[in-house]
Amino acid sequence: MKDILHSLTVPSKRQFFWFSLQMMAALFILILLVSSLFAQTTNNPFSKPIEANDDIIVVGYKEFATLPNIDGEAALAMDLETEPGGDRYFVNDLQGILYTIKEGGAVTEFLNLGGPKWNVSLKWTVLERGFTGLALHPEFNNVGTTGYGKFYTLLDSNNTEPEPGFTPAEDGNNAHDTLLLEWKMSDASSKIYDGEAPRVLIRMEQPYGNHNGGQIAFNPLARPSTPEFGKLYISIGDGGSGGDPMNMSQNLTSIFGKILRINPLGTNSSNGQYGIPKDNPFVNNPDPSILREIYVYGTRSPNRIAWDANNGQMYVADIGQNTVEEISPVSAGANLGWKVWEGSFRYVSRNGVDIGDPRNDPKMIFPVVEWDQKDPLMQRNSVASSGLAVYRGHDIPQLQNLLIFAELISGEIFYVSADELPKGGQDAIRRILLRDSEGNKTLLQVIQEKNLEQGQDEAYRADVRIAHTTDGKLFLLNKRDGVIRLLIE
Repeated sequence: MKDILHSLTVPSKRQFFWFSLQMMAALFILILLVSSLFAQTTNNPFSKPIEANDDIIVVGYKEFATLPNIDGEAALAMDLETEPGGDRYFVNDLQGILYTIKEGGAVTEFLNLGGPKWNVSLKWTVLERGFTGLALHPEFNNVGTTGYGKFYTLLDSNNTEPEPGFTPAEDGNNAHDTLLLEWKMSDASSKIYDGEAPRVLIRMEQPYGNHNGGQIAFNPLARPSTPEFGKLYISIGDGGSGGDPMNMSQNLTSIFGKILRINPLGTNSSNGQYGIPKDNPFVNNPDPSILREIYVYGTRSPNRIAWDANNGQMYVADIGQNTVEEISPVSAGANLGWKVWEGSFRYVSRNGVDIGDPRNDPKMIFPVVEWDQKDPLMQRNSVASSGLAVYRGHDIPQLQNLLIFAELISGEIFYVSADELPKGGQDAIRRILLRDSEGNKTLLQVIQEKNLEQGQDEAYRADVRIAHTTDGKLFLLNKRDGVIRLLIE
């Protein structure tokens, strides 16, 4: 009887093993269930809204120039650059026109990319496609140099017949091509472009119509004879659609979802049309399939880039999916996280992010400041980070030592301290309003009043961009009234 009772109460070693295994499996399932219960997916990650009334900075403005309408519609101003070594400003219209502006506001049409002799076949829409990027070589007016008379344009083209140098990760519809072109003038002082057809440096096949090219820029802080001088930065979206469906942003063999750094006057690229700087972060990587042009990766739709004149720090405004907009510091080889991360949070889907475990990967570069697309100051139908400058000038004392950025649609302009940078979130964000004779207003309100003067319908969005020129000025550009505004004290 004792033996029988013992066999009923003491399991064999095999029984104990299987019992333990079953308990471990049950515990693992329980952990997964508890974790899913505590996972916090939301499209409204910041419960406290941006401060709307305290610490507002008010600045003045004046109308610097007005770009002409095209077919009765307002100009679509994208960027404004100071002429290196000259006295003109260059500004590009998304519809394919490059203008020059002299001090005093005189506007001259310098180049029409749609002209038949250029064979560009520009593809543009009011929002994301067209003549998106402009950069003048820093040696533009330096006679006898290899950069003399040269400038660069980033644009979208209907002409998809030439073989692209870069293609998406998956085969699909070719929506259009994005081109980086070099133009060369015979006489850099000419009032209109006097050169030949442009040279194609980069041609990439776009799988979708959105998230194409962003800004192109030379580092304005770079001095001659330094490795940074003459290096061109090119911001490229993740290929479009939504949620990076081809997972290209984290893929170092793909050009999409990146900021590139090239020497446009070099020849050591795979197509021989540009150079890859020897100090780029992935030049010495043993994997030959990794693109040596890449400077930063993990971006979604990098709209604007800017540098801090005090310390050389580079920043990017990257447009979020449906939840978080971000301003992030970047350096060589930085990973901004998309689409693993959207801002400080784990990306879940277009429906939101997981706020349960923020900023926990030391390999990622997280935003210094970010904001919620559902914030009351924003327009609920669309939100996008835009406009970016670190102001170290003296002409507008109230903006000194501030990191300034904007929300594209609402026209809201914001600031945080450039010397005491936040560590993510939107608590530190404060507003900048524009002063006129009737009070303090947002840019969109100023545009709407101008629309009434022009006899036009009031704009429902601003499409604002900030241009911080090398002569220290801050300009506001938009797509709704054709007016370029200069910020003043």
